[in-house]
Amino acid sequence: MTLLTTCLFIVLLPLIAAIVVGLFGRQLPRAAAHLVTIGAVGMSFVLSAYVLNATQDGYAFNRNIYTWLTSGDIQFNVGFLIDNLSAMMMVVVTFVSLMVHIYTISYMAEDSSYSRFFSYISLFTFAMLMLVMSNNFMQLFFGWEAVGLVSYLLIGFWYTRPAAIYANLKAFLVNRVGDFGFLLGIGMVLYYTGSLDYATVFQAAPKLANMQVNIIPNMPWPLMTVTCILLFIGAMGKSAQVPLHVWLPDSMEGPTPISALIHAATMVTAGIFMVARMSPLFELSTTALSFVMIIGAVTALFMGFLGIIQNDIKRIVAYSTLSQLGYMTVALGASAYSVAIFHLMTHAFFKALLFLAAGSVIMGMNHDQDIRHMGNLKKYMPITWITALIGSLALIGTPFFAGFYSKDSIIEAAKMSHITGSSFAYFAVLVGVFVTAFYSFRLYFLVFHGKEKWREIKYESHDDHHHGLSATDNPHESGWVIKLPLILLAIPSVIIGYITVEPMLFGHFFSGAIAVDSVSHPAMAHLAHHYIEDLHSPAGMALYGLLSLPFLLAASGVALAWVFYIRRPEIPAMIQRRFNGIYQILENKYGFDSFYECVFADGVRFIGNKLWQIGDVQIIDGAMVNGTANLIGKCAQVVRKLQSGLIYHYAFAMIIGVFLFLTFFIKIN
Repeated sequence: MTLLTTCLFIVLLPLIAAIVVGLFGRQLPRAAAHLVTIGAVGMSFVLSAYVLNATQDGYAFNRNIYTWLTSGDIQFNVGFLIDNLSAMMMVVVTFVSLMVHIYTISYMAEDSSYSRFFSYISLFTFAMLMLVMSNNFMQLFFGWEAVGLVSYLLIGFWYTRPAAIYANLKAFLVNRVGDFGFLLGIGMVLYYTGSLDYATVFQAAPKLANMQVNIIPNMPWPLMTVTCILLFIGAMGKSAQVPLHVWLPDSMEGPTPISALIHAATMVTAGIFMVARMSPLFELSTTALSFVMIIGAVTALFMGFLGIIQNDIKRIVAYSTLSQLGYMTVALGASAYSVAIFHLMTHAFFKALLFLAAGSVIMGMNHDQDIRHMGNLKKYMPITWITALIGSLALIGTPFFAGFYSKDSIIEAAKMSHITGSSFAYFAVLVGVFVTAFYSFRLYFLVFHGKEKWREIKYESHDDHHHGLSATDNPHESGWVIKLPLILLAIPSVIIGYITVEPMLFGHFFSGAIAVDSVSHPAMAHLAHHYIEDLHSPAGMALYGLLSLPFLLAASGVALAWVFYIRRPEIPAMIQRRFNGIYQILENKYGFDSFYECVFADGVRFIGNKLWQIGDVQIIDGAMVNGTANLIGKCAQVVRKLQSGLIYHYAFAMIIGVFLFLTFFIKIN
């Protein structure tokens, strides 16, 4: 089998499975939905692993397979660019998707739309594969919009719930804002390079580095700066960076398996991957890199603060995703693209693990998601407990766990960067370490340790999705269909960083796929020198990390969470009362949602209402339609008076008419 054929199978198998299950799911046995989709995604994963192995020696495959449209000298093609970057993404996407597919068998077992859900998540996998395997901007944009569309369908999967419909509409609209900037960036690429092919654009980019454009008259801007910022605005939408982050926490209204897929391996990682793929362009604009770094730093720090006050188990994990995406973006801004992709990979495993563990807890608690109603679940759900602990340790960057190697490298890259905003970014990611450890172990201690609080809760809601446990019930561990994905995701959450940190960051794994100007942006060069001279090995890096400031901050966050929520649980309530103003700011999510609703949503409704009242009611209906009818009616009333039915009135009118006609005729002659 050739590499081209292999790639076609990888991307088409999930699509075919989605079509078969989507169109014929009701006619097929219920089990066929998961057998077909799991088989297709499983085969895509195996073939992706084969492709990754084939690219280990730096081999890259770039070929167009279909010309969709030709316009003048410009061709719009469908093709594949397979190198270590795309091959690694293919393995991560298909593996996490496979785990989610298996997990879904049990999680959605009682849902009436079982086949539809499997069709959607298989289609989601296809869309993401098209995005990461593309060799041109057109196909990239197709995958970009396709993951947005399918996320809309999945977030609103339970469409009878108003909150789900609000959340998927919010995600769709916010992403359209980012996608508008992304499309403008692609348009500038096409206009100035005459091509949408990656290789052609990257080859032409250095010649355009000194070109300027006048967006505003008499205010020239560097072309590369404008182009890269526009492209990054697209990434801000997809990867939920401030201020386009507001859709991501609300996406928790979708079923938990899709929360794991969106947050771990598909939609939110698309923006990070895109910027890394566009590294030859971003390296030509230090201004754009500073913009990227500052946005990432703000997201990493301030979204982490919001995780501290959340009580919904899925929303806490969602805000940790926002914060970790900020870390990746900081790495991109520091030109440490390989570090960003490395963290993307490690984060995919432990974040999928945390979401699926949260789903297991929700099932065990009979669909109660409030962590204040839990406690001591370690006793009843040992597999979920240990895997959630592994995921939490990886998330906070514990040495020897996967998250340590990538997260610590991001902090060091920010420290060694010298571009504008790097000092703030370093401060933000350092403080973020403490914040992440605190809210992660707040969740862990409240859920798995302490008092069994569900016995004290009197539930008022008994709808289809939020039952809660009775005082006499106990939480329960789910079957192996739930536990197996947790165990399989826990393994890479521990070992994948140790195994891959050296080749991916300090070897030649991404050579040819990622471009870095080490003279202008030397952060990665300094990082590599530090590793080679001082650390020597992954074990040395972890041992050094045990004495580092980030580890001390993480340990402090864990210790503080233990004191607040195990030893002295009354302290958080006292702090909340003392600092209620700050709490309200966090509760209102810094006012982003309120601002968008008041200014944009209400503003658009106000403008639309005025256009309706003035344009439709007064001008069109009032003046044009009803006004015309009223004018004709009044004319008819006048004319009607002339139609008296008396013959001498008509004779008199005829005489007057003849007189006027003769007068007019004689005057003309």
